[in-house]
Amino acid sequence: MNSPNSLDPSSILDRLLAAVAQNLRIEKILLQLGLDPGNITFDAVANRLVDIGLAHITLANMLALIGAIFFVATLMVRTIVPLRIIGIISNVFLIAYGALAGSMGTFFLYLLSLPINAVRLRQMLTLVKKARVSAQGDLSMDWLRPFMTPRKYSKGDVLFHKGDPANEMFLTVSGRFLVSEIGIELPPGRMMGELGFVDPKNRRTQTVECIENADVLTITYEKLLELYFQNQEFGYYFLRLTTERLMQNISRLEATVDAKNRDIARLEGLLAARTVASQ
Repeated sequence: MNSPNSLDPSSILDRLLAAVAQNLRIEKILLQLGLDPGNITFDAVANRLVDIGLAHITLANMLALIGAIFFVATLMVRTIVPLRIIGIISNVFLIAYGALAGSMGTFFLYLLSLPINAVRLRQMLTLVKKARVSAQGDLSMDWLRPFMTPRKYSKGDVLFHKGDPANEMFLTVSGRFLVSEIGIELPPGRMMGELGFVDPKNRRTQTVECIENADVLTITYEKLLELYFQNQEFGYYFLRLTTERLMQNISRLEATVDAKNRDIARLEGLLAARTVASQ
């Protein structure tokens, strides 16, 4: 037989439900809000809300409100530069709120977020600036380095074969690479695999082999596409940059074809001369 002081699960549950019901009674809630349960009118509720709002108007709360508004605005921004700028403004107001209200958790959270937003904003602005310079003639891709991952290759390694699926772009840092189909060596500081990004089927257009130990930086097409859509200006200049690289390849191909045509014409001339001489 259970003693009066024994812990019966059903009795504990009944007591909890009774306590919750007592705390959720409409009359108690209205009293906690400072309202008279016997006199609930629109004017009474509106006046009470105004009184509560006026009682809580402090500098710290106003800073928190402004910071929250800017934070919500970051959720509505689609491009990265405005998002970072609005995020920095939000961080500043929420840091000030945390300091004035004595909320150390809020203070340190947004204090740590501030330099992250500032660094990312600087990187993106530098990215746009360098992309513009690149599109005007400088084909260096150094401005992508902060967004790339290092990788090492040994002599004899093949980075990719012609026709392989393409999912990343390379920037050579050290060592040499050979484009097998056209016999061109790529020194440090050259970009590889960028045409697979704009190819409709994302396929490699050449085979690239490592001919001495080398270091490269890589960036996936997924990350590149993210950068492309996060900043329309960057996307525009990257397309111009890639188009210029494609035109260089076309010019190289045309020069090769012209050279072969000249060789064919010279051979035909020699054959014609020998034919005349033999007659």
